Amino acid sequence: MMNFIEELLHFDRYIPVIMDNYGVLIYVLLFLIIFCETGLVVTPFLPGDSIIFACGALAAVSGMNILVLIVIFFSAAILGDGTNYLIGKKLGERLVNSNSRFIKKSYIDKAQSFYEKYGSKAIVLARFVPIVRTFAPFVAGIGKMCYKKFGVFNIIGGTIWVSLFLSLGFFFGNIPVIKNNFSLVTIGIILISLLPVLVEVIKHMNSTKDQVNS
Repeated sequence: MMNFIEELLHFDRYIPVIMDNYGVLIYVLLFLIIFCETGLVVTPFLPGDSIIFACGALAAVSGMNILVLIVIFFSAAILGDGTNYLIGKKLGERLVNSNSRFIKKSYIDKAQSFYEKYGSKAIVLARFVPIVRTFAPFVAGIGKMCYKKFGVFNIIGGTIWVSLFLSLGFFFGNIPVIKNNFSLVTIGIILISLLPVLVEVIKHMNSTKDQVNS
């Protein structure tokens, strides 16, 4: 079981091996992983950022088709969030109140706080925050956010997220120092992905401070 979890969390390392053994089926698996990370509240641990980055790097030097990756990741990210929203809208309150061990209340609370602080923008910003990325659309569904409004921010967020990490991987993933220290790069990716949220926090703090002083 531990080996399975290890392989899942570091799936990006096994992509070349899977490509050699299963060919184009790798694209189906990649779609399912990104879809599940964004679309199912029980799989927030899946490593979406590093997988997209790794695939971008592989597309630059191997047989992975960058255009196919773009379509797959865009579709998975947008459909995943849309599905998660609908689950939250239809079943969210029931699932949260059931105290299921698969849905941690701490994650729900974190996403709820994030959503309350940033409003609709949270759907875009959450794309760059692991764990929150999975729970933000679920919480938006529970809060009955207008689906048309959610859909717009969903498409914007998914497009920016996929484009950024795929481009970073494609143009920088095969630089030797990055390739040989991929685990450190992954941590760096997570830290960089938190920057938009940090900017919003600073803006929020400054706005609150101005209101107090006025």
